[in-house]
Amino acid sequence: MDIGEIVNDAIRYPSSDWKKVIILGVLMIASVVILPIFLVMGYGFRALKASIAGFDELPEFDEWGEMFVDGLKVFVVQIAYMIVPLIIIFAGTFGSLTMVSPDTGVITNPTAFTGLGGTVIIGVILAIILGLIETIAIAHMAYNDSELGAAFRFSEILDVISQIGWLDYIIWYIVVGLIAAVIAFVAGLLNAIPIIGTIIAVLIIYPYIQLFWNRALALRYAYE
Repeated sequence: MDIGEIVNDAIRYPSSDWKKVIILGVLMIASVVILPIFLVMGYGFRALKASIAGFDELPEFDEWGEMFVDGLKVFVVQIAYMIVPLIIIFAGTFGSLTMVSPDTGVITNPTAFTGLGGTVIIGVILAIILGLIETIAIAHMAYNDSELGAAFRFSEILDVISQIGWLDYIIWYIVVGLIAAVIAFVAGLLNAIPIIGTIIAVLIIYPYIQLFWNRALALRYAYE
């Protein structure tokens, strides 16, 4: 399946049941004030899992405990993959700030400042690389019936990416990411409209983006 087919399918996927999209939007709102975000993440993961299994309909909102646990697993995987680059970026950024005089704004140690800036760049590059691996790792966990350990079977995950092709995978990542960013930009514009715009953005557009992304990921993974 080429990138065009994946995108076309993923764009149509959420519109198969707007009621479920809105329910996911309600969960997103509830996550801010009442419920943990894990239910939202869990439903997105359920859509990913169902799509990999070959289902074209949005999954049901049931077995809430399982959905919560799946969302927690996704969160754990994301943290595990990103903790090291985030520490490196934070350390480099914080260290760079200490090189600047609070009184004059002058860099007190240019050599150290440059070195710390390089550390931040290394952290960002590492985050990009691990982010690419993490995305397939989550799909691999979905493929293996939500088994957390499957997200850390690096040889299997790298083999999946190799079968997709690193170039094709990166192109997919950029294209799908840009589409999601454009949709998010539209949501941002709607937020400028008092009440009604925000409601539309939160109840429809943001959950749409999550479902679009997970469907596109499932198709990329399943048709490696």
